Amino acid sequence: MKTQISVIGCGWLGLPLAKTLVKEGFNVNGSTTSKDKIDILKHFQIKPFTITLSTSGISGNYSQFLTGSKTVIINIPPGLRKNPTKNHVAELTHLIDAIEKHDITNVLYISSTSVYKDEAHFPVKTAKSIPNATSNTAKQIIAIENLLRENANFNTTILRFGGLIGEDRHPSKFLSGRDHIPNPEAPINLIHKTDCIAICITILKKELWNVSLNAVYPKHPSKKVYYSKYCKKENLELPKYDYSKESKGKIIDSTTLVQLLNYTFKAEH
Repeated sequence: MKTQISVIGCGWLGLPLAKTLVKEGFNVNGSTTSKDKIDILKHFQIKPFTITLSTSGISGNYSQFLTGSKTVIINIPPGLRKNPTKNHVAELTHLIDAIEKHDITNVLYISSTSVYKDEAHFPVKTAKSIPNATSNTAKQIIAIENLLRENANFNTTILRFGGLIGEDRHPSKFLSGRDHIPNPEAPINLIHKTDCIAICITILKKELWNVSLNAVYPKHPSKKVYYSKYCKKENLELPKYDYSKESKGKIIDSTTLVQLLNYTFKAEH
């Protein structure tokens, strides 16, 4: 019998993760909010479901989506940039209630290192550091982490990724030619999609549950050095930085992840 996994959110990261899980021999249920994606999921042998979370509940056949799965991977961006007044915690509370009612053993929650505050002295944040950021998005993510962690009905591992990059997605391309970019001296905390997927797979295979992990490539040059170097290499216009205010940032330490998973980061950037 193949183990079944439900992946909630088959987007930029979730879809390649689901595809890799299929290759690794799992049966995969994948959710999307877009009917246009159904055929794409089917093409990759992912059983597709159209599921949408809202503050009033869940639409779509979420019961069938969850039934038979041992593990659920929650990979939903909060979406608070587009919709700052949204109550993402309420959305996830409905999902947690649904997970409770099904025979789910494990939850892997894809979180973010934005739960840690940027400060002028660039503090080092380990997996043991208490999340302390105060933005609306960070507060909601922290609340969701706590709801999952405190739920005794299933095991939860919290996986906090830094800034996500890939062949088709790089912050330097977005910043190229722009003016007044803040925090030029702040250290970068990035992770490549290749590592994100490999880390998720390793957690599942090693069955590493009930921990919180930071996941960031372990080199931290300043934004100014890193973005300028990338833009030069790619023949892109250099960004211009704002030095009028003190740079604030942090260094995300992934040592706990490396030790517990015996993991070596793959994607140099």
